Amino acid sequence: MLTQLTIKNYALIDELQVGFNNGLTIITGETGAGKSILLGGLSLILGKRADLASVKDSTKKCVIEGVFDIAKYNLKALFKTQDLDYESLTIIRREILPSGKSRAFINDTPVRLDDLQVLGEHLLDIHSQHQTLQLTNDDFQFQIIDALADNDENLSRYISELKNFKTLSSEIEKLQNQKSEALKELDYNLFLLKELVDAKLIVGELETLEAEYETLNNVEEIKDKLGQSHQLLDNDDVGITSSLREIKQLLSKLANYGEQYQTIYNRIDSSLIEIDDIFAEIENLEEQLEADPNRLEVVNTKLQTLHNLMQKHVVSSVEELIAIREDLTHKVSETENLDAHISEKEKEKKQLETQLFSISKTIHTNRSKIIPKLTKQLESILATLGMPNAKFNIDLKHSNSFLSNGSDELQFLFSANKGGQFNDLKKSASGGELSRIMLAIKYILSNYTQLPTIMFDEIDTGVSGEISNKMANIMQDMSKAMQVFTITHLPQIAAKGDHHFKVFKEDVNEVTQTQLKKLTPEERIVEIAQMLGGANVSNSALEHAKQLLN
Repeated sequence: MLTQLTIKNYALIDELQVGFNNGLTIITGETGAGKSILLGGLSLILGKRADLASVKDSTKKCVIEGVFDIAKYNLKALFKTQDLDYESLTIIRREILPSGKSRAFINDTPVRLDDLQVLGEHLLDIHSQHQTLQLTNDDFQFQIIDALADNDENLSRYISELKNFKTLSSEIEKLQNQKSEALKELDYNLFLLKELVDAKLIVGELETLEAEYETLNNVEEIKDKLGQSHQLLDNDDVGITSSLREIKQLLSKLANYGEQYQTIYNRIDSSLIEIDDIFAEIENLEEQLEADPNRLEVVNTKLQTLHNLMQKHVVSSVEELIAIREDLTHKVSETENLDAHISEKEKEKKQLETQLFSISKTIHTNRSKIIPKLTKQLESILATLGMPNAKFNIDLKHSNSFLSNGSDELQFLFSANKGGQFNDLKKSASGGELSRIMLAIKYILSNYTQLPTIMFDEIDTGVSGEISNKMANIMQDMSKAMQVFTITHLPQIAAKGDHHFKVFKEDVNEVTQTQLKKLTPEERIVEIAQMLGGANVSNSALEHAKQLLN
């Protein structure tokens, strides 16, 4: 419930701080006194967009703060979801800066307007002529029925499964689109893959083939050069090998004459060993070397294949071609497995569909059971509010569609007159009738669920006499379980309140300001007397006021 409201520098309010209590709180005041200013301030802490024009002094900050006792509202889960610190006494503050920027805080934590709106729906319900139009909205009508049918848990399960169902349906649609696109590319990908598979690609193969090609393509020149080298190394007269052996023999006689001679001898010996090894390698190469036109053609063909593939795929190595081959293999495999994957997802979807249908059927059954009771209660309450011939025909049909709150289609039909035809609420009920219907619905709802603080903004417009008494009794009964405010011009309703505040204007230093004052018992008698008979209070009006209060 709203325990305290502070307003600074807003519209005609310089500074206002007022505390509120449980029960039925009455707010009265002359037309234009500033009751709408109070509602405007409350709307701001519920997340309404701020307007710099509503700031009293544009050079100063405007602050509106509400303190709410939320211990009975079971909102800990909501605070956790919104990542807010939960406090049983929660403070909501809204600031409008001179720059026009707006800031909002919940328990001193900065929040967005969306966060205020989400929380505000659970704290304060301002019932105005605009909200009465909600009666004609299907979602609101379902909310009424579901509250009485105790469908909260079923709806929560349904919404969760519906989310999964929609996600799965989206995945299946995406897979089917993917399959359609993949099938267009499958033949081409298969062709490319076959080329790469047929090429029998091996890591490092390109370099090996290129070296073999150079050897086979230049075999005669290689043979000639190897032969000349062999001769230079092994010629008996001038061969390098025979010359080095002769030098080695000469130096062997000097090796004992000093370290320097031994060193040179050792180097000649090492060189000779290396030359002998080179000679053997050249002989080996000569033996292995032979012209092979067939092998040359095979190597040339494979090299041409590799170069063509690299050019086709715009790469520069066999390793990159192998990576492309693996990617194509994956794409082709994925395409071929899509049908199985889609089939698996379709089975999951079918299971979810069965679950959703079962839950929606339970929701429908609960709704169907409660509708006669709701109809009876509405018609009974409206009869006491001066609408004895009001009748409802609430038609609920279960469909095969999965809607946001079940599978039901709803027609909330109404007839105000005896023998009249049933029609949509917005076509068959006047503004005053809609207000009374809304009051009846709020009263019924208060018996089934914990409603937030409710503020009725002149819901009594267009009624008087005994009907206003009945409306007051209903609001008084509601206030036993919740905090109820009502802004009224009717003395019959004002007299039913547990607390009475008056909104009025006064001039302070030649500046008009709006004030809100809690009336004492004596002041309350005078206020109701003025509502009965005008500004000039007569003794009879005072007596009548006392009778109403008693």
